[in-house]
Amino acid sequence: MKLYITRHGESETNKKGCWTGWLDVPLTEKGILDAKFARETLRGIKFDKVYSSDLIRAKKTAEIALPGYEYETTPLLREIGLGSLEGTRIQSNWAELWTSLKDGYSSIGGESIAEFRERIESFLKLMENSPYETVAAFAHGGFLSSTLSVIFGVDIPRKHLYCGNCATMILEYKDGVWRLISWINAIDNSMP
Repeated sequence: MKLYITRHGESETNKKGCWTGWLDVPLTEKGILDAKFARETLRGIKFDKVYSSDLIRAKKTAEIALPGYEYETTPLLREIGLGSLEGTRIQSNWAELWTSLKDGYSSIGGESIAEFRERIESFLKLMENSPYETVAAFAHGGFLSSTLSVIFGVDIPRKHLYCGNCATMILEYKDGVWRLISWINAIDNSMP
């Protein structure tokens, strides 16, 4: 089976430079354009099933990127819960903050890395046992990068992986193994 996981388009908190996590925020005008661009990336692929995070920025991206498809929402596809950081501005010292929160955000009311990875594993197990051949899922940047850590069994620091808005990761599950087929950053988010 093939699984196409797409990050949502630019959200209001992305634009403002804020931590988002489980905060339910809409797409910006650019985010809507991002989702239309994702439609081009996914054009011509026949999906047997479509899933989306239950947060509005992912749901709206799914609606725009795959018009005419019905999708099932699931909290399994959510970003990592950031607790009291949600909605606050990302500071230049975020790497230091992350280091001080080695096990994730549970100490500040969010989710631990272990809890987050368990959610990802639950979604992957759902896919492994599904009857579908080709599945689309709309999620979040942390979900995409952490999925790689889960399937490769090694920690891949997010700073080593560029995951722009509407990046799409294509995975294949075959013979009991998940493989990365492609990583598409079709939008240059460094542009104004």
